[in-house]
Amino acid sequence: MSFRSCEYGVGDNSYTMAGELLGITKLVDEFYNNMNDFSESKKIRDMHSSDLTESRKKLAYFLSGWLGGPKLYAESYGSINIPLAHKHLTVGIEESEAWLLCMQKSVDSQPYEKAFKIYLMAQLRVPAERIRMVSGT
Repeated sequence: MSFRSCEYGVGDNSYTMAGELLGITKLVDEFYNNMNDFSESKKIRDMHSSDLTESRKKLAYFLSGWLGGPKLYAESYGSINIPLAHKHLTVGIEESEAWLLCMQKSVDSQPYEKAFKIYLMAQLRVPAERIRMVSGT
């Protein structure tokens, strides 16, 4: 199969394009590094504990299943409804955009095809918006 012609979001194509668990872990590590580094993300960084070890694992495991790979989050933690899991947080447009900025910079630093980067960010906007909507801000 030529990955350049694969259809993202079908089967495990997105998981494979993201580099499977190793690639997803790199993406997540870069994301949390960005959250620590960017002043725009201070509010969302403060929503997390000082030790990001568990957050990194949970996000990597979630993205594994979300991208069509092994359902590691469900296997380790049970099922999750992303918007409801974040309902206790105050997430407005500023926080949502800061999260997306950190993720965009992380995606940009990965060796993904340009088309996959665009696809992935479009997909990530969906849960970011749903979290913001559930937060009611």
